[in-house]
Amino acid sequence: MKLFAIFGDPVAHSRSPLMHNHVFNSLGFKGCYTRVHLKDGSKLKETFFALGLSGANITVPHKEAAYKACDEIRGFAGKVGVVNTIVNENGRLIGYNTDADGFIYAIKPFGKINSVLVLGAGGTSKALSTRFKDEGMKVTVLNRSAGRLEEFKAHGFNTATWDSIEIKPYDLIVNTTSAGLEDDNLPAPIEILKPLLQQASFSADAIYGKETPFLKLSKELGITTKDGADMLLGQGVLANNFFTEGLYDLEAIEHYMKESFLF
Repeated sequence: MKLFAIFGDPVAHSRSPLMHNHVFNSLGFKGCYTRVHLKDGSKLKETFFALGLSGANITVPHKEAAYKACDEIRGFAGKVGVVNTIVNENGRLIGYNTDADGFIYAIKPFGKINSVLVLGAGGTSKALSTRFKDEGMKVTVLNRSAGRLEEFKAHGFNTATWDSIEIKPYDLIVNTTSAGLEDDNLPAPIEILKPLLQQASFSADAIYGKETPFLKLSKELGITTKDGADMLLGQGVLANNFFTEGLYDLEAIEHYMKESFLF
């Protein structure tokens, strides 16, 4: 029996155990998936090995710490320095990022997106902003303070703080912050957010399982919205494929993972 887990702070809300365990059980894979509440990201590697894990997912705020914990980085994760999926290969931790492809999967119904405003400058923002840019979208990253924006500037992104943001139309506004996960906060002051949303076509939140204040405000303004459930599904299918070492078709994994959302 192989053991897998999700690391995060907070992590009690995570649907990942339900999703992955249903896939394992349905496909006959001998695996079990659980949650690990990890407060200190620097302890990720030692905790991983102490628990005897074969793989793990990482959620906020430890995705950049997960990158540092890995012995080898593969694929898109190497481009952004952010890891959300780890696999144990003979005692070596191999890091991947499935978040970005999961989000592209989630927003396909929106159609052609030319401009995106990304709220927040953490690990999820790095992954999504870079993937959006790869897709040819014009990306602006908005954060409370300028410090974390320096890296985005260095990679050619438009950046703004709450004090400098220009109110103009964006096709899509995405919240990558934890605002609204365990509180009733908006990801930016309402006097900034409301006029931005009034000119947007779509909004999306990386948070799932609840209507955040960000999504509630979006709906009140008549904007088409998506929460993080489809992103969670998309990244989960790819992560499960790594965990099960490519034994099963992606379509089969997706079928059972979608089924788990009915529970």
